Amino acid sequence: MQRRAFVKSGALALVTMGLSPSFLRRTAFAQELTHGAARLAGRGKVLVCLFQRGAADALNVVVPFGDRAYYALRPNIAVPEPGRPNGALDLDGFYALHPALAPLKPLWDRGLLAPIHAVGSPSATRSHFDAQDYMETATPDVKGTKDGWLNRYLALRGTCESGCAHGAAASPFRAVSMTPQTPRVLDGPAPVVAMNSLAEFSIRAAGGDAEQRLEALYTTGSADLVHGAGADTFEAMKVLRAANPQQYRPQHDAQYPNSPFGQRLRQIAQLIRAGVGLEVAFADVGGWDTHVNQGGATGQLANRLGDFARSIAAFTTDLGDRMEDVVILTMSEFGRTARQNGTGGTDHGHAGSMFVIGGGVKGGRVHGRWPGLAPEQLNEGRDLALTTDFRAVFAEVARTHLGAERLDRLFPGYEATALPGVLG
Repeated sequence: MQRRAFVKSGALALVTMGLSPSFLRRTAFAQELTHGAARLAGRGKVLVCLFQRGAADALNVVVPFGDRAYYALRPNIAVPEPGRPNGALDLDGFYALHPALAPLKPLWDRGLLAPIHAVGSPSATRSHFDAQDYMETATPDVKGTKDGWLNRYLALRGTCESGCAHGAAASPFRAVSMTPQTPRVLDGPAPVVAMNSLAEFSIRAAGGDAEQRLEALYTTGSADLVHGAGADTFEAMKVLRAANPQQYRPQHDAQYPNSPFGQRLRQIAQLIRAGVGLEVAFADVGGWDTHVNQGGATGQLANRLGDFARSIAAFTTDLGDRMEDVVILTMSEFGRTARQNGTGGTDHGHAGSMFVIGGGVKGGRVHGRWPGLAPEQLNEGRDLALTTDFRAVFAEVARTHLGAERLDRLFPGYEATALPGVLG
């Protein structure tokens, strides 16, 4: 059966399936899927990566109110210091959270939130596209990298070089991206599922039992698209149906925002609690490119941060003690200029900030060396200078949380010797 004939025949329609090309091919890195949800890994470690696309303004996210140059550089968009109306939320007498991040403050108080400041890529690019690519491949200024760093991790662990003690390679839902297409960070040979939502991960037919039709086509078909993809697709359908995450109700009175980002995190929580063997999850959220009318304590950036914080807070509340095995890692391609521009916003900068949240996190302190905001301390006289390479953070999360051993293969060309100490 030709691909075109299969799609146009009407027997089956794969509706927003989002199966990445890597999910449809077997490689030396991938093992055969294990049948049935009952045999999947139960309570292994999970990494949830959240990409803030558009370059989030680190200086108004984690506010360095103790550096007086901050207020001189931003007379109209600086967040007021703690104690003032609409003031920032004091963390340690020098740093504070934007007030819209108030839902995350309890995580700081419990030692589950570790901000990292002046962190990012050593690349000097100010291109969103290039900077995102460099961060997702973890190879700054190298445009020819074919795979993302998370897919490299999955592939290396899939070979059982590290023992595969958690059995993660068995699950068709080992790596899930809540995106229409596979993101660069998960692109590569290891199997990955990308989907808009759990509800759309389904097979719809004009009539009859679509799953039975898929199984029949797979059983009798030749080695074409149906035969090559059918086994993986049908297995994923069976696992998801057995886990029944669609019937999931958030726990502990967690209230997710009814926003696309909030619902993506809700569904990642569903997969974690459903026990489908999820090890790596990814979601992104745009809207951080605040060139105009950024605002300070209120306004455009504040609104975006509010949704971001409420979504993450609901996720951690929902999972409860399951967060002992979960780490959330947030990132953005670069930061923004230290000085506000003439339209009440900020332009493309250099260093930014990250959050690491969850079990084993050395929270209750802001990590990273502060470079200062005096004119002579700024990168190229305009940006927050870089003091922590983002690969150091990725490497620590991969090794300490996920158990990766071959950091030289995960991060080619980078020697991960000075890790930031964010995880215990």
